[in-house]
Amino acid sequence: MNELIELRPARRGFLVGLSATALLGVSACATTGGYSFTEAIRRLLMVSSERAFARMTADGGFWDQQVAQIGFSDLLGTRGDVLSSILSSSLFKSRLNDAFAGIAIEGSYRAAPVVADAVRVIGIGNAVALVRGGPTAATSFLQSEMSGQLIEVLVPEIGDALRVAQDPLVGQTLSALTGVNVAQVANSFGSRVNDVIWREIAQEESAIRADPRSTRDPLLIGVLGAGL
Repeated sequence: MNELIELRPARRGFLVGLSATALLGVSACATTGGYSFTEAIRRLLMVSSERAFARMTADGGFWDQQVAQIGFSDLLGTRGDVLSSILSSSLFKSRLNDAFAGIAIEGSYRAAPVVADAVRVIGIGNAVALVRGGPTAATSFLQSEMSGQLIEVLVPEIGDALRVAQDPLVGQTLSALTGVNVAQVANSFGSRVNDVIWREIAQEESAIRADPRSTRDPLLIGVLGAGL
């Protein structure tokens, strides 16, 4: 397809390596002779985010569906007959969605290590409450602690991708929309990508809580499977 797509395998390898390293890092501080609730929350968040990013960045997978739901036409706005003519072909719209999916994937690669770093160093004041909380309690806590950090990472990444996009469909659309504000598009798209990331991490947390044995992690199985 284009340069963005060609970078995926190498970037995915980096993501997997990063996740494995981060997981080893938090594993080193596990307590002995009993369960560490703080460590359990860190592992829960690490495994949840690792699963979420792996699924989101899979070729032909989740991002394709999500970007279609986001709707690039809403992000770019309407510019009368110009935009209508560009978007009149269903094939063109499908290919343009793919191009935006590639941009979203690039942003998610940048977001992954930021989440991993936050999980490693985050201070968890009441881990017991998070263990006993609802199905997405840990994700909500992490999102609150990180505040707008993902947006700060995603917006410049997406803005740069829009400016230098190799896919001719992206270039044609942006150039045809006279007066388009790339920064505004990047902010809007980045905000929606941010929402998708947190929603997917939360979904993975919920799934792990429902079936902690799927992680094959003795600490998570012991803490989450104890029904505390």
